Amino acid sequence: GRQRDGLRLRGVAMPLPEVHVFIATSLDGFIADPDGGIDWLTALPVPEGEDHGYGAFLAGVGALVMGAGTFRTVAAFAEWPYALPVTVMARHLRNEELPVALRGRVTVTAAPPVQVLEELRAAGVRRVYVDGGRLVSSFLREGLVTRLVLTRVPVLLGAGRPLFGEAGRHALRLVEARHWAHGFVQETWAVLR
Repeated sequence: GRQRDGLRLRGVAMPLPEVHVFIATSLDGFIADPDGGIDWLTALPVPEGEDHGYGAFLAGVGALVMGAGTFRTVAAFAEWPYALPVTVMARHLRNEELPVALRGRVTVTAAPPVQVLEELRAAGVRRVYVDGGRLVSSFLREGLVTRLVLTRVPVLLGAGRPLFGEAGRHALRLVEARHWAHGFVQETWAVLR
């Protein structure tokens, strides 16, 4: 039978995919300015070719799940940046409303986090990248996040959209910390269960 954390096939429990987060924040914990803008992040000087481990991180995931706000931001980019399957969790967007270029590459769902992970597991996905402040918080609230890679950038916004809204209380273990000469500091945290 079905379980919250797995599916039994031939007596072997199939766990839900691991949920990883890779996100940047201002030093004061915001992922966007009050209007949802991220120019404060994209305008920062970064040495050419430095991706802060993002390429390696993406290579290790099988699917991306993002919130509607993150989708609107990314969909406005000149080019769609993802080759992997993308699921957008949104209540007020439908697959038929997607830009034609994204149909078949992006799926929209109003399903809850566990159901989205069950569907991705059924598709053979073992590790999922979750992106978007409110979405990260909802996956944390459900106890579904395995690992957080948090990159703090050298800017104070003073106000904006916080990374952790109503995420609930969680114990974390520091796995790794890195820093770069241009001021970025990256922490990798395991979420303890």
